[in-house]
Amino acid sequence: MSTTALDALYTQVRTAAAPVVSLSGMDRRRDGDTFATIPVAGLELTVGEAAAALFETAAEDLALPVPSTDALYAALTAAVNTLGPTGIAEHTPEFEGLDGDPVEWPEVATCRRFAYRLALSFWYAGARSRPMTAGEVGAAVYLSSLNRYRAEVFRELPGRKLLLARAIHEGATAVPTETLIRLGAVMGGELGGADRDREREWLYKQALPDYHRRRFAFDLVRFDRSQPAPLVVRPDSGGYTIGLTPPPGPDGTWLRPLRAEW
Repeated sequence: MSTTALDALYTQVRTAAAPVVSLSGMDRRRDGDTFATIPVAGLELTVGEAAAALFETAAEDLALPVPSTDALYAALTAAVNTLGPTGIAEHTPEFEGLDGDPVEWPEVATCRRFAYRLALSFWYAGARSRPMTAGEVGAAVYLSSLNRYRAEVFRELPGRKLLLARAIHEGATAVPTETLIRLGAVMGGELGGADRDREREWLYKQALPDYHRRRFAFDLVRFDRSQPAPLVVRPDSGGYTIGLTPPPGPDGTWLRPLRAEW
C-alpha cells in the first residue's frame, strides 16, 4: 500500500470537519428488538410490517430496476397512506405466513429484502446508513493485515469467517471513511463492472498497487453474503463513519451491493 498515494487520495476527499458523533447513543432499536423500526407517516413499522405493506401495494412495481432507498421509502409511504394502520395490521400475519422461497415467491423475498434495507437506513437517529458495498468491503480487506491465500485454501481455514470479519473491521477503520468509499467505488468498477471509470483508477492503483491482492480481497466478499460487514453511516451533521455490524436480513444473509444504496 502506497502511503504517498493514500495521502493524495485523502486530499481529494477531504471535507469540512464534521462534529464527532457517538453512534452508540443514536441506535434507534428498542429494547429487545433485533432491527430498528422504520418511521413513516407517523408510524414505527417493523421489518415484517413494512414488507407486508410493500407486498400488498407495490411488489410488482419495485422489482426492476433495483430502486434507490429514497424510492423504497416513497413506496412505503404510499403503502401506509393506502392501507392505514388497520390494513397493515390485517395483512401482516398473512404475509408472514407466506413461504419466502425466492423461486416460488420472488415478490415475498424481494419485499422482505427491501424492508430490511429501509431498517438499515434508519438504524441511527439523526443519520442515514447503508450496507457497505462489495468494493468497500474488498478495499477494507486489502488494507488489512490479512495474508493473501489461494481461494480454495482460505475456504478451508478454521475460523475463516472470524478472520475475515476482523480483517474487514481493521481495514475499514484504517483510513477515513470518505477514502474507503472512494476506493470501494473504483474497486467495484474495476473488478465488479459497476460504473467503471478508468480515469479514477490511476490513483487507486497507486494506493492499492497489488492486483492479485485486490482480486483476492474482492473475490472473498463479492458473492459471500453470509459474511457480515458493518454499516456506512452518514450523520446529518456531515461526514461519514463506520457503524455497527447489523444482524442478517430475513433470509439469513447480509446485503452486499455493487453500488452504494442510500
